[in-house]
Amino acid sequence: MKEKKLPAGLHRDTLAVRTGLPASQWGENSEALYLTSGFVQPDAETMAHRFANPQEGYTYGRTSNPTVTSFELRLAAMEGTEAAIGTSTGMAAILLLGMGVLKAGDHVICSRSVFGSTLNLFAKEFGKFGVQSTFVSQVDLAEWKAAVRPNTKLLFAETPTNPLTDVCDIAALAELAHGAGALLAVDNCFCTPVLQQPVALGADFVIHSGTKFLDGQGRVMAGAICGRAQWINEVFAPIVRTAGMTLAPFNAWVVTKGLETLGIRVQAQSANALAIARFLEAHPKVSRVYYPGLASHPQHELAMRQQSGSGGAVLSFDVKGGDPGSLRKNAFKVIDSAQVMSIATNLGDTKTIITHPAVTSHGRLTEEQRQAAGIGQGLIRLAAGLEHAEDMMADLSRGLDLI
Repeated sequence: MKEKKLPAGLHRDTLAVRTGLPASQWGENSEALYLTSGFVQPDAETMAHRFANPQEGYTYGRTSNPTVTSFELRLAAMEGTEAAIGTSTGMAAILLLGMGVLKAGDHVICSRSVFGSTLNLFAKEFGKFGVQSTFVSQVDLAEWKAAVRPNTKLLFAETPTNPLTDVCDIAALAELAHGAGALLAVDNCFCTPVLQQPVALGADFVIHSGTKFLDGQGRVMAGAICGRAQWINEVFAPIVRTAGMTLAPFNAWVVTKGLETLGIRVQAQSANALAIARFLEAHPKVSRVYYPGLASHPQHELAMRQQSGSGGAVLSFDVKGGDPGSLRKNAFKVIDSAQVMSIATNLGDTKTIITHPAVTSHGRLTEEQRQAAGIGQGLIRLAAGLEHAEDMMADLSRGLDLI
């Protein structure tokens, strides 16, 4: 499975369009979609060799597929890592990470403000199998340091976080992890490699939900881990073959094509998000805006250094109100008054999406967990799309004017 030959030193935008496997004998210009569960072998000896050495040929869809390989090669090239492995979803990628890195008795340190399902995966599901987890402030390095134990094996962060856009210092966490003999994994869903390459800052693994910006149009589910080839081929790939959290070829093909426009989409959506964030920050019915591109954001300077000078395409904001019930009522007014934006839970779509985190992404957490994560009833998350920013501001005004 040899990668297409390309000159060294190509820009990320070129890699996003050109990286992949060579064309078939038919010479297709667009990457081929191989919809097959099995692959015919020329003879029994070759079959035996390929089953024993999966990286050298294709045998069965749960093991590998050329379309999936092209996606993995392209994403790895964009992230600046040696390799990548596709999974069925972003959460499957985090599950795969834990299965490959952790065992009973190991300890994980994780930001308490990560995505709700990530919190549950570490706290509940891995906990069933004897893995201990400590949740700390995303932005307080002293808390991360204080949480380190002799059995700490993994530090996990997403930056910016979902939905409060807290930014952590990747280089500082990498230094801490490696000094303790642990590994650092960074969920790069919000920034994508267009704005941020965590491995260049010292991270060991990069996690992606391809469902979001990588696809870019809300069509399919996908996930991935990027990292060193030894981890990908010798640790994670055997688990995927056994456990079956395989990325489907069609989904891989859709996301591969999505990567070709990732750069221009993320840049345009980030510009829209900044304009909307500035509008909301000046609105009298909004008490706070969470967006790294604003100078008022606590980690603004770090974000600008770490995220290529961009705040990204996702922001959140608190509406004004009183008690939790009133805050929720006001938030629902804003959401329900939208006539253009989509009321949904996804993000990274070309269509702007508005949602209420307390009842969606963090709805399965206890109220205590939500409060610890800073998720109030008046919080609204907005993922900017490619519509005109002024139209999105008008859509928000419809509801804000009712408060």
